[in-house]
Amino acid sequence: MDQPSDAPGTDRRALAAAALTVVLWASAFVSIRSSAAHYGPGALALGRLLTASLALGCVLLVKRVPLPSRKAWPGILASGVLWFGLYMVALNWGEQKVDAGTAAMIVNIGPIIIALLSGWLLKEGFPPMLLAGMGVSFAGAAVVGLSTSTGGAASVTGVLLCLVAALTYGAGVVSQKPALSHASPLQVTTYGCFVGTAVTLPFAGQLLTDLPRAPLNATLNMVYLGLFPTALAFTTWTYALSRTTAGKMGATTYAVPAAVVLIAWAVLDEVPGWLTLLGGAICLAGVAVSRRRPAARPARHAPPGHEEPPIHTGS
Repeated sequence: MDQPSDAPGTDRRALAAAALTVVLWASAFVSIRSSAAHYGPGALALGRLLTASLALGCVLLVKRVPLPSRKAWPGILASGVLWFGLYMVALNWGEQKVDAGTAAMIVNIGPIIIALLSGWLLKEGFPPMLLAGMGVSFAGAAVVGLSTSTGGAASVTGVLLCLVAALTYGAGVVSQKPALSHASPLQVTTYGCFVGTAVTLPFAGQLLTDLPRAPLNATLNMVYLGLFPTALAFTTWTYALSRTTAGKMGATTYAVPAAVVLIAWAVLDEVPGWLTLLGGAICLAGVAVSRRRPAARPARHAPPGHEEPPIHTGS
């Protein structure tokens, strides 16, 4: 199932879907703060994925969507295990061991991994503007991370877990891209979510223990995480990914730190410092640079007296 990727209208739809994804993923960080204190890392991941799986499963039944083709399953399985499963557990666990600023700086190597893997494995190449923009955005993410870091000693275990999260995120995205040539974004997202839920089922006992003890607000935030940053945002992500390169989509996620700062400011009344605002602005500038197309080369003109011979097309 070939998806157009260069038509202007399609690109606008992809950008709109990517923007919605960025906003919803940024909101996830606010909800995770409220629920992570009452749910273990694995329990929170499983609860979130169960909620998303139920919602997406209902959509499949209502729309009578068939199973994906056999060629799509390797990518669906890989992204389900790596991104939906391991990434969510590793990130939840890692953020309990290190402060949010340190975690953000480490996890933000994920888009760089996406660019490297997609350039190599998916033959997307290494566009100079994309690499330059990612470098600028990573610098901005580092500024945001430094400005929000508590300055305490980082746990080696926490750093390693955040690194695992970055690696599984990058590999999961690159695994999704080929699957979208053989299945719809809804199919890739839904069945990937099912696989991730199966991977996190060993934490079912932890979830059943935490559920009756957690306050209602924490549980509602976990449900929100499943419905919006997972079910909806991962679907809009795959929709956009099917219409552009994995490298560009990875670079777009550098807008998340800036969106997190704004949402925390509006919802939690956490007034950001000037350094945090500067970092967010740098992130957005890098995303803009990464999506720029290189300037077209000027047409070559033959010197006077050296006209090109006419091209005969036949009749």
